[in-house]
Amino acid sequence: MPKDSRPILLTNARLIDPSCDLDSAGSVLLQNGVIADAGPGVGQSSLPDGTEIIDCSGKIVAPGLIDMRAFIGEPGAGHRETFASASQAAASGGITTIVCQPETRPAIDNSATVDFVLRRARDTAVVNIHPMAALTKGLAGDEMTEFGLLKAAGAVAFTDGAKSVINAQVMRRALTYARDFDVLIVHHTEDPNLSGEGVMNEGELASRLGLIGAPSAAEAVMLERDMRLVALTGGRYHAASVSCIDSLEILRRARDNGLAVSASASINHLALNENDIGPYRTYLKLSPPLRTEDDRQSLVAAVASGLIDVIMSDHNPQDVEVKRLPFAEAAPGAIGLETMLSAGLRLVHSGEIELSRLLRAMSTRPAELLGLPGGTLRTGRPADIVVIDLDTPWVLDPADLKSQCKNTPFDEARFTGRAVRTLVGGRTVFEQV
Repeated sequence: MPKDSRPILLTNARLIDPSCDLDSAGSVLLQNGVIADAGPGVGQSSLPDGTEIIDCSGKIVAPGLIDMRAFIGEPGAGHRETFASASQAAASGGITTIVCQPETRPAIDNSATVDFVLRRARDTAVVNIHPMAALTKGLAGDEMTEFGLLKAAGAVAFTDGAKSVINAQVMRRALTYARDFDVLIVHHTEDPNLSGEGVMNEGELASRLGLIGAPSAAEAVMLERDMRLVALTGGRYHAASVSCIDSLEILRRARDNGLAVSASASINHLALNENDIGPYRTYLKLSPPLRTEDDRQSLVAAVASGLIDVIMSDHNPQDVEVKRLPFAEAAPGAIGLETMLSAGLRLVHSGEIELSRLLRAMSTRPAELLGLPGGTLRTGRPADIVVIDLDTPWVLDPADLKSQCKNTPFDEARFTGRAVRTLVGGRTVFEQV
């Protein structure tokens, strides 16, 4: 990705860097695509010749966000999302790195496809793109992919996306290889036989709406199995999208037992609950489904305490042909790259999560888990930066979204706070006008 040669000073900002517990007034100097210096007093003495000075008074400067779970259609489903459109959407939401999922056509299950993704993203995207490779060949759940070759090609983790590996022996073998190759297994925890044909959370609301429910036990049963296999193998494991109270208890026990486990929650499950489905709003049909308000509040508390490591967008663009259908028939998924930060700031303004904790879950922690160089304002690291106006009010108009699909659960939602500038490699790739 090209880097601007002209140095930039982001000055008069509130700097927040969760990687070193920094929260203070100061400035950041960007030079040659990396962070040259950051902190109080930076820029008060001599600056490099030609430095562009950007006044960030009243704004926050933080490490660019890293979205750990997003679907991009290339190869094979570019009508849903391309690297170009996804990266523009990400930049407008303060995201400087997208970790894309392997559920493409063909699946990202070999070195050639990983190479295609990296080359295509390099040529067309304005943010960093890193692929997760398939955990099993063809996402079929039967035969492991070549972890060593895929890691060497550039895969940052291994997952079967929204599919669960049902065969416990295959998962045990994958976790064993993950330990030996020092890679992260990211798993969608759902027993499909238990969730059956469920289309929303099982409970009173599903009964009233006349819809088949999927019990939260379908998630908890699979997660409990996986924790046993992690204990058996010693592999590194990440729960892709936890959504219910029962899963939190299982995670807590695993952590207490010293297992190398981490977890994500989607911003949708932190900001919304099953009641938001209202009159069969298909844009809120998700996988896993939105749960109860008690579940939502417990997830938020788990992020605040650090039990849940990562907040991700779970960006899943779907076109109108598969969304403008009866709720039971509609495809699951919602876009989220452009709203992840602003929806998260709702939790900050309500006092449920501290801002530094939110940014850690959206930036620093994903970088740590995946071994990426971002997520920090430390000297010498990539100049991937987001400038945030914490207090600006705005209303989401789907027509303004840069994603190719418009299936947002936040249609006409009122937000307070957004990204106003995003820099990748020291280059401004988005500026709010």
